Amino acid sequence: MTMISQDVVSRENDRRLADLKSDYQHLGAQLARRGVDIDAVKRKVAAYAVAVPSWGVGTGGTRFARFPGEGEPRNIFDKLEDCAVIQELTRATPTVSLHIPWDKVADLKELKERGDALGLGFDAMNSNTFSDAPQQEHSYKFGSLSHANAATRQQAVEHNLECIAIGNALGSKALTVWIGDGTNFPGQANFTKSFERYLDAMKAIYKELPEDWRLFTEHKMYEPAFYSTVVQDWGSNYLIAQELGPKAYCLVDLGHHAPNVNIEMIVARLIQFRKLGGFHFNDSKYGDDDLDTGSIDPYRLFLVFNELVDAEVRKAEGFAPAHMLDQSHNVTDPIESLMRSAMEVCRAYAQGLIVDRAALLGYQDGNDALMASETLKAGFRTDVEPILAMARLDSGGAIDPVATYRAAGYRAKVTRERPAVASGGGGIV
Repeated sequence: MTMISQDVVSRENDRRLADLKSDYQHLGAQLARRGVDIDAVKRKVAAYAVAVPSWGVGTGGTRFARFPGEGEPRNIFDKLEDCAVIQELTRATPTVSLHIPWDKVADLKELKERGDALGLGFDAMNSNTFSDAPQQEHSYKFGSLSHANAATRQQAVEHNLECIAIGNALGSKALTVWIGDGTNFPGQANFTKSFERYLDAMKAIYKELPEDWRLFTEHKMYEPAFYSTVVQDWGSNYLIAQELGPKAYCLVDLGHHAPNVNIEMIVARLIQFRKLGGFHFNDSKYGDDDLDTGSIDPYRLFLVFNELVDAEVRKAEGFAPAHMLDQSHNVTDPIESLMRSAMEVCRAYAQGLIVDRAALLGYQDGNDALMASETLKAGFRTDVEPILAMARLDSGGAIDPVATYRAAGYRAKVTRERPAVASGGGGIV
């Protein structure tokens, strides 16, 4: 079952194939002079995968307003169809990460079968205790896993256990936990007691984790709580992973840090101490903006992947990070933004792969700061687009995914099929 006609894909690819072959051959000759095998890089890029967030295919919003887009998905089954489009054209997004209760269904078997039919698997499950669900007994307005009320904490624990059960039925192997718990005023809560309650609740969740699962905890400096958050930085996140046990890892969201924080160094530290669980890729200008990956600071994205490639090359112990996009799309077609973002993480990976590691190490050991920096920039400055496009082509995808998507008329088609959604209030999703 395909969402985009293969005739359209073939026609669009045929228009671009001659130019791609010429560009690929030219880049291959350039890289060969550096001792890099372009085909080997292409194979690694083709094998790379990043998960798509189910909520990402809907139009986002701000604290002030949300402006629905045309043909928005009405439920998880519509979301899966949109995710399948991204995978069919980019060949880099074979899995979908679900959010409960937003994606909850009565028949998990039907959901699994739909995913299988569309060629999609299910990545990490995401729980939601940062907003209240309909008919929920206890509110999360003043916290969830760290709430002063034991019954509220237990409710949050049980919700996470439900997410594990749903994920088990779908073939997922991980649970991601992010909480909005925190304070807006000094003195509103006791920092130590809040963190103790959080750890106790997380231990109850961790205890029920299947043997072959991993637990990812996510830190966030601020929002929705603006004075303090319970899991506010990577240090707290690392302490949590250490306290919980060997199946607990830290998840790094690129937008969840103070401006100018050295995120690539955080990544290196977590790799070094075997606690890097994975990523939520996005970009930011000011804070947790959830902008398209690579749209603001592509060099920072490259520097993160430089650390990942370094760990891959030296076979760092316990290195197996999960990769997922996590974005909010307010002014673009979400499918187009997610396709572009998937291609941007592939680009950063390819650029990291062509860095001359031996030369870099020599300059580092020789304290040659300028040439060490230039060696990295040589990888970043290289236009690796022909590698990405050829990897997509070889895998049955589109040379130019966005152009092919537009030529297929998918957005117009689903706009006719899906009822328009009235403009609503605020909220990022």
